[in-house]
Amino acid sequence: MNKINLKIRLKNPVFIAQIVLAVLTPILAYAGLTAQDLTTWGALGKLLLNAVSNPYVLSLVVVSVWNAINDPTTSGVADSERALNYTEPKKD
Repeated sequence: MNKINLKIRLKNPVFIAQIVLAVLTPILAYAGLTAQDLTTWGALGKLLLNAVSNPYVLSLVVVSVWNAINDPTTSGVADSERALNYTEPKKD
């Protein structure tokens, strides 16, 4: 992971949303729920605890997070040398 500029990625709200969705979406899909079904913090906590105890769901989450972190524009998993040198998210 030292070839991924997580410090800068974590400053990007789109990346944060992508990671949150990468974790929640497979859990919700496996449970047959939608975000509207989570009306209390207790329900969310119970759902997350159930997911952590299920190896299949954990593997779905790992693959989903991997896809969110991976940069398909570079070979392998690492960020480009240019992206590794960013001090702020690039603004186009």
